[in-house]
Formats: sequence, C-alpha cells, structure tokens
Amino acid sequence: MTTPSPTRTSLILGWIAVVLSTAITCFWAFWGIIENFHEGWYFESIWSNLALMFGQYLSFMLAFMVLAAVSITWPRVGGVLHIGLGVFALWFFDFTGTIARFVVGPLVLMALAYWFGRPQPRKWAFGVLIGATVITFIASGAEPAWRILVIGRTNDGDFGARVVEGNGVTLVWAPEGPGWPREGIKWDEAVQRCRYLAEDGLSLAEEPEEIWRLPTADEAVRSMHRHGKHCGGEWDGKSAFPKYDVKPDKETPLWNVHSHVIYWWTGTEIDRERAYMICYNGQVRPRRKNVAPAYFAFRAVKDVPTD
Repeated sequence: MTTPSPTRTSLILGWIAVVLSTAITCFWAFWGIIENFHEGWYFESIWSNLALMFGQYLSFMLAFMVLAAVSITWPRVGGVLHIGLGVFALWFFDFTGTIARFVVGPLVLMALAYWFGRPQPRKWAFGVLIGATVITFIASGAEPAWRILVIGRTNDGDFGARVVEGNGVTLVWAPEGPGWPREGIKWDEAVQRCRYLAEDGLSLAEEPEEIWRLPTADEAVRSMHRHGKHCGGEWDGKSAFPKYDVKPDKETPLWNVHSHVIYWWTGTEIDRERAYMICYNGQVRPRRKNVAPAYFAFRAVKDVPTD
C-alpha cells in the first residue's frame, strides 16, 4: 500500500512550519553564541566553559532543533508538542497578553501547520533546518571566538590595587575584596561599601572612611583598556554615549577575565532610581539602582595619594 502524495496545501503548510522552526532555531543560535562569549566563557577550564555554553546558552537552540526534527518526522506528534509548549508558556508567564501574542500565538500556528502540513522532501526540510542554524551559529560566533580563543584576552593575574593612568585620568582601582566583589550588588550598597572601605581596600571599617568612591561614567570610559593600552575613550554626557579609538575588552588591569561580573556601577546618577553602568566592552547603559543580578557589581576608586 503506497502512501498518498501530499497535496499542494499540505506542502505549503509543512514548509511554513519548517521555516518558522528554522527562524526560531537561528534566533537562538545567534542569541546563544553571542551571549556565551559576552557574559559567559569565564571559567579557567575549557570543559567548564563548554558545559556552560551547551547547558545554558545553546540549550534553547538545541531544544527547538530537536522539537523541529521530531515535528518533521512525525508531524502530528510535533503538533501536539507545540500545543503543549504553548500551554506551558501560558502557565509559566502567568497568562499575560504579551506572551499569548508573541509566544503562544506562533506556537499554535506551528502546531496547526505541522498537524495538517507535510514538508516534502523531508531531507530538504532537515537540510534547511540544520544548515541555516549551523551557518547562523558560525557567522555569529566567529568574531568573538577569534577574539577570545585565538587572539586571547590580556590577563596578568594581578588583581590587587592598580594605578591606572593616562587619557586624562589617574586613579587607584580597588583590589579584589569588598571594594571589588564578584557577587551582584545594588547601587546604594555599592556606594555605602565605598564609604566604609579601608585605605588598603581589603576590609570594611566600622566607621565611614570616605576614601574610596564609585568612578564617574567619564572616568570609567576614559580608563578602559585593551591589550594593556588605553582605548582612547571619550564620554559625551549630553548624548550619554561613549566613543573609543579601540573597542575595550574584559582584560586586566581593570577586569578579571575569570569573573562572571561584566557590568560595574558608576557614580553618575540619572535620577533617584537610575544610574549608569559600564560594561567591559565600553558600553554605558542606564540601570535601575535596586537591581542586582550576579553580573552587576562595582570596582571602587580613589585618587592617587600625593606626598
């Protein structure tokens, strides 16, 4: 008994489903590999970095690839799985209208397209899905992978107090410890820690010392380094936009390449609720003062003592 050929409508619906699945996997391939090298890849062990990459940053890409592969092979099973994923999304995001429109809606559309559609030939459907995803993954990850894995980041291993001078700024940056923590810190707490930070930067005093402070956005921008040299940063306070001769990176003497912290608070406030943060790549962004994810921290500064 031969299997009947799919109708034109079922072919169109099947390929609509494949295109939508491919778009989703490509998006997560792009987002995942970019974020992996932006905020991830900080362990000393390459195996730990690879585990983090596949276990966290590429997990959505891999999950949607598997879902698409199942759906191409068994369309009605795929349709049911997409409906189930949509129901889970509604429950997980508390049935909000935005989720229904931008997440559940496409999932329902894909479920119907897989249920009634038949993408043929299937090997072409797999080729489109896998080929487009792999190309997106390689194209998006090529530059950061080359910069981090081949060229490498400067790391002299000195995480003590550092005098960084040049580009019109000379400051002492705090050593690792309470003035340069590895955990998430809210802006107000960062300001308070600076006030109580002892002169050597290694402990907190019982009374305010008023020696250390947060760097201003201008000071932070002008202090950014790449491969041991200043990046020529300039801060335009009116446009709130930094400019660099060379793009900074997560390197010593300012940053710890093996820390998951990628943003530092600055002392430049926008209003009562927001202040500027600087990323290791030189970007400056407004952030709410009362948030403290693990990758938000600070590094205190003080003026160089004069004899």
